[in-house]
Amino acid sequence: MQSSALATAERKQGSAHIIGLVMALFFAFGFCTVLVDSIIPKLKATFALSYAEVMLTQFCFFGAYFLISLPAAWLHSRIGYLRGVAVGLLLMAVGCLLFTPAADAGIYPGFLLALFILASGVTIVQVAANPLATGAGEPERAASRLTLAQAFNSLATTVGPIFGAFFILANGLAVPDASTLSAEALTIARREQAQVFQLPFLIIAAALVAMAFVCWSVRHWGNEMRPAATRIVRGTLLSNPRLMFGAVSIFLYVGAEVSIGSGMANYLMLDSTLSAAAQTAGSLVSVYWGLAMVGRFIGSRVMRKTNPAIVLVLCACGAFVMTTASSFSPGVVAAATLLAVGLFNSIMFPTIFALAVEGLGERTAWASGIICLAIVGGAIVPLLTGVAADHFGLKLAPCWFRRSAMCGSGLTECSLRDRSVFQRRPGSLPSSYPLRKVMIPNRGVADR
Repeated sequence: MQSSALATAERKQGSAHIIGLVMALFFAFGFCTVLVDSIIPKLKATFALSYAEVMLTQFCFFGAYFLISLPAAWLHSRIGYLRGVAVGLLLMAVGCLLFTPAADAGIYPGFLLALFILASGVTIVQVAANPLATGAGEPERAASRLTLAQAFNSLATTVGPIFGAFFILANGLAVPDASTLSAEALTIARREQAQVFQLPFLIIAAALVAMAFVCWSVRHWGNEMRPAATRIVRGTLLSNPRLMFGAVSIFLYVGAEVSIGSGMANYLMLDSTLSAAAQTAGSLVSVYWGLAMVGRFIGSRVMRKTNPAIVLVLCACGAFVMTTASSFSPGVVAAATLLAVGLFNSIMFPTIFALAVEGLGERTAWASGIICLAIVGGAIVPLLTGVAADHFGLKLAPCWFRRSAMCGSGLTECSLRDRSVFQRRPGSLPSSYPLRKVMIPNRGVADR
């Protein structure tokens, strides 16, 4: 009896260590990801870009998920989760450092390259962070635990826009006039405008290197959580309907999420909404992500008592209502309802992920790689939104794509999922859910 109690205590301690580290990782890549929303208005003004052209930033960033997700899963299967995370953090730091030569050169493609490298590192970290969160603790609380970890991601996306507004948007959005400046003078003006990107990304790079050192130092924590080899995956995961439906939902949700975040600052600057100054609009984006943070903390508690699938569908319906109201409302109402979408979006990604990988055991990392492939929706839908904004105006374009994507996500979860997801009691799992192992720091290995 005493040995059993000791084993339980050790298991909880090991899970707490890993969950704490995972929360820090979610904060790190959330902070880097949301800064793209802050640099979009500045890049648009500096290089006189159309909405479609500036949305290439998101195409390059989220396109990395499509190209890097499966190689990231392979990397984690070869060297383990935390070693892979350290590699990903260092790659993120390299991407941040590349903002300096891009600013010095004053060329838009240089920033796209830096964003792609940064996003490649983010992908490697996220492919590991999701299964680490779901696997470190009681399996029936995986959705709740991942939602809690995502709350720290939302904390980062709340403070990130304030950081970006202070460093990047504080001096306004000066647009160099190509019609009155010589080619040389235009290049110099763009270089001067682009200098604002250097300091914030150098600060972030230093923080990422420090985090990589920490993860490498505690790499033994995840020795027994290494994912399965490729041979186990072929032909099995791709034929898993729940995983495939989850991937479709992630594609639609992330595409909608990135579209709204990317256009938020410009949307709030419209005369038909708030006519806000650049720095003010950039800071208000933090309200959107702050509501998402609040929603995730609340959702983490609610889903301990309530079926996560039902909560997911209700939130999708709420987001649909808010975006529709924003699309057809003027002024403060339009701004407030679009900002409120963050509250309803809050639990979607972690809940879809947790339900999609439920019961996959040692194949979870590869399943995570497949789901992260679907994040390429964040590259495709915003680009289409940019094209629509150039033709129909920013007021309507993001909302049209938003409503269709949110509706698609909700329908995917409602109609295509196996009904057992909705019929199970909260906290229950299929009988086939396998035992897995978690490494207890400085202790050993314990079965869960």
